[in-house]
Amino acid sequence: MTTTNISPSSIVVEVLRGDNYDDWSACMKSYMLAQDLWDFIEPTGLQEVDSKALRRKNAAALHAIQVSCAPHMLSKIRSITSAKDAWDTLANLLQQHSPSHKEQSVEAEQSVEAEQSVEAESSEDDESQGSGAVNGPLQTLYKYAHNGDWDAIKTYLSEYPNAKKAKIKPYGGTALHVAASSGHLRVVEELVKLMSVEELEIKDNIGNTALFSAAFVGKRKMAECLVRKNEHLVTFVNAQKKIPLVQACLSRCKDMALYLYTVTPTEFLCQDNGHHGSYFLQCAIGAQMLDIAFDFLHRFPYMATAMEPVLRSNSLIRLSDTSEIFPSASRLALWQQWIYSCIPMQSIATTDDNVRINMPHQSPSESKNIILQVSSKLRGFAINLLAFLGIKQIYDLKKIHIYSDKILRCMCEHISTLDYEEFNKAGVHRAFHNAVRNGMVEFIIGVIKARPHLMVSTDGSNSRHLFMSSIANRQEKVFSLFYGVEAHRARFVSLLDSSRNTMLHLAAKLSPPSQLARISGAALQMQRELQWYKEVESIADPTRKDIRNKNKQTARELFTSEHKDLLVKGEQWMKEAATSCTVVGALIITIMFTAAFTVPGGNVQETGYPVFKDEESFTVFIVADAISLFSSSTSVLMFLGILTSRYAEEDFLKSLPTKLIIGLSMLFVSIAAMMVTFCAALIILLDGRLQVIIPIVLLASIPVTLFMWLQFPLLVEIFVSTYGPGIFNRKMKSWSKSSTDRLLEVNSLLSQSV
Repeated sequence: MTTTNISPSSIVVEVLRGDNYDDWSACMKSYMLAQDLWDFIEPTGLQEVDSKALRRKNAAALHAIQVSCAPHMLSKIRSITSAKDAWDTLANLLQQHSPSHKEQSVEAEQSVEAEQSVEAESSEDDESQGSGAVNGPLQTLYKYAHNGDWDAIKTYLSEYPNAKKAKIKPYGGTALHVAASSGHLRVVEELVKLMSVEELEIKDNIGNTALFSAAFVGKRKMAECLVRKNEHLVTFVNAQKKIPLVQACLSRCKDMALYLYTVTPTEFLCQDNGHHGSYFLQCAIGAQMLDIAFDFLHRFPYMATAMEPVLRSNSLIRLSDTSEIFPSASRLALWQQWIYSCIPMQSIATTDDNVRINMPHQSPSESKNIILQVSSKLRGFAINLLAFLGIKQIYDLKKIHIYSDKILRCMCEHISTLDYEEFNKAGVHRAFHNAVRNGMVEFIIGVIKARPHLMVSTDGSNSRHLFMSSIANRQEKVFSLFYGVEAHRARFVSLLDSSRNTMLHLAAKLSPPSQLARISGAALQMQRELQWYKEVESIADPTRKDIRNKNKQTARELFTSEHKDLLVKGEQWMKEAATSCTVVGALIITIMFTAAFTVPGGNVQETGYPVFKDEESFTVFIVADAISLFSSSTSVLMFLGILTSRYAEEDFLKSLPTKLIIGLSMLFVSIAAMMVTFCAALIILLDGRLQVIIPIVLLASIPVTLFMWLQFPLLVEIFVSTYGPGIFNRKMKSWSKSSTDRLLEVNSLLSQSV
């Protein structure tokens, strides 16, 4: 999906200047993930898609980076044409200046010697600090703090006692900031003892206290030490309008976030229309800290729709962009589904309104208890074993699904109570259509049950209702909801979007690249496109199939023009696969035909019969040879049928996939039978020498195993795609509210839309 007319304010809070790289890169990453552009920065190995689409998406990602840079930063990347190269260039230039990156230590160490010999600079630092008598080389203090050398720091501070509150260039943090950013707990604890409550509130150049640095690193004991001495640190806000709790969520430090959540006052999170609470809630959902998010949302349901000015969003909208936490986004194998269904999950009790999530604390006596230590090690071993087997990941996934359902229910209960004005300001329409584009069936059903009129609402840009948007974005699970609204199907089918496209026109358009990339091979991609078109065609109004859109195209004409490139690629993919398999099949035919007349042991001179014709192993040899010959011949004929096919659009639906299924199946049978033929011949020749026969038979199974491993998944995918139950659930039961007043309301709105 390409993006045009991008405004920097819609991507990042502030354009990249050079001193705000951490926050800039975090905002950019979130934006690119939402726009499906992050693969250009961190490739994931997806299937190759249309080169034109790749160029468009690369241009969109590069443009987003360019418009989010200040002019002096843009000049450094304006000649770069690759989004990844531009990103890496900025990272290499700016990470060394970022206080949260360890690369800063290299620059500091290089400048230590120079700083030690320059007393004038430290004098300037004294003047900038007011009356502070700091006359020591601050870069030396930086080095000690960064390396965690407390003895050296202690000696240094004995000579320069006021240096503990001095700001070290270039980013303006104190030694406490440096030690916290580097993760040195002992240094932080000792410095906190020496510093006053007010000195702990010193901020660096971007408004971060030392607690922000601790939250970024994720060491909870650092935060406990700081908050114990100054409990107000949790309410400090930096230049990016973040609080330490938000920073912990953005850093995905669950233990730190849980602790800061317990000590951050709820009244602070809820003040000023809940801006800080909304920001925290969105970050917690994005980091999949759903237990924390649910606990907060359960206490303050109105936070679901509280708008946050920095992100210009709320937690309901954020949830609609987080499809991976819902069951509809899970793609588990059959054995994983079985484990998922068998895992017992304790019901998640609703916490009391006056009780916060409690952190588990362990007393010193308990930590020394041998029994507890042994049980802890056994528990760790069990967790590691479950993780190795993949069971723990499935357990965690099910837990996420349960919490996401709880959060969604809580949000839906809240939006069901909103009046008309509050509803329009809450961003529910935006969240609803985000969920449709992301295929979040659970979200869609929950929100529609809370506000039924959303079923007929349209997105602002294209005027497409729920099912139109699901077709355009190829979300088959969402489209299957169409079969659960039997009373209103005809009305939905008759509607047009802003470009006068019917539902069939949208099915005729090419799928988004992200959806095509999920399918193996261009031929199967073409088959999936035809399946979508045929499915929508089966429900379309026959009298409106030939209607023309704004570009004067019928749905069929649009399908042909949109898929001409994919048709060529599908033909090429089929021919390459058929050619390769034909060569293998022809070789097997030659070998098996020759083996039938050059039997092991030879023939009797007088009669011409094989010498071992009465042996059971000889019967196995002949039968396996015949099976291999006949199956390979069938395979070659099928692949020749593919090579000589006309490659019309309709052929990709059934004809070509069927030939490929038969060809691959027969080729597999012929290879397996050929190995059996070879093993039977060896048994005849070696006359029962098992010490030789058994290893050779095991080696002969390797080619069959390799074929199964490499080609069988593709064969299964083709078979399921062609003859499986299909991607649409035509047996979908009614899922909307059945009360008469709700149905009449929807019916009335549909009539107005028509």
